[in-house]
Amino acid sequence: MTLTTKYRIIHRMKITAILPDELIAEIRQYTGGKNITESLSIALRAWLTSEKMKELNQKIEENPLEFDEKFSVFNLRDRR
Repeated sequence: MTLTTKYRIIHRMKITAILPDELIAEIRQYTGGKNITESLSIALRAWLTSEKMKELNQKIEENPLEFDEKFSVFNLRDRR
């Protein structure tokens, strides 16, 4: 058994979930996955990314970014 094989075995989890067929079909349609596992993986990653973005937006809303008064994107471009 190679190190890569061991890594994959250790870091993967097999689960059993009871989900409606319609939900699975819709997820497969939108993700374009080759199979249910790939489709669910794509959907879960997309959901997780969305949640992280919501969290980041909330943090920025609570503590907005501030730029120096002298900041100018044109000055950055001129330096190149």
